[in-house]
Amino acid sequence: MRILAVSDEESSLYYEHYVPGRLDGFDLILSCGDLHREYLEFLGTLAHCPVVYVRGNHDDHLEAVPPEGCICAEDQIVVCQGLRILGLGGSLRYRPGGNMYTEEQMRRRIARLRLQLWRHQGFDILLTHAPARHINDLESLPHQGFQCFVDLLDRYRPRYFIHGHVHLNYGSGLPRRTERGSTSIINAYRHYVLEPP
Repeated sequence: MRILAVSDEESSLYYEHYVPGRLDGFDLILSCGDLHREYLEFLGTLAHCPVVYVRGNHDDHLEAVPPEGCICAEDQIVVCQGLRILGLGGSLRYRPGGNMYTEEQMRRRIARLRLQLWRHQGFDILLTHAPARHINDLESLPHQGFQCFVDLLDRYRPRYFIHGHVHLNYGSGLPRRTERGSTSIINAYRHYVLEPP
């Protein structure tokens, strides 16, 4: 299986400088948010595979006009290509906005998923916009992660935690991929290709 993860900035490799066939061979596309609706529709059309997305903190417009042909995973577990994907978009609240949450609000969103988590016996991929606290996040309030994501990782131990929000050009040495126990944590900024076993 090949998975394309995207976030925050449209990748010219898969958009402006797209070469026919470049999206062939992907089985799934995961979007971590803050991308234009047209870009997600473009990926889904040319890759001929499902596009599963969550909203970023700048994606208020996607609630009114969601990308056609794409699957919104917000506040639910969607099963796609045999993978259980738990979606929790948005970022830590640092100003008014529809896709920004306090730590307590995010905890309540997770608590409402209790029945789904039990029914699906956990999840394989945690798909978010924001990172987890002290894992790939920054100290500035707009780019801090959620502690409740750490708790989710430690309790359910998914194979992957894929997020965006922290652009890798914000500073040198920002990690693209880290590990926490058996979970691979990936910052999908622009694009990242995964090939799960």
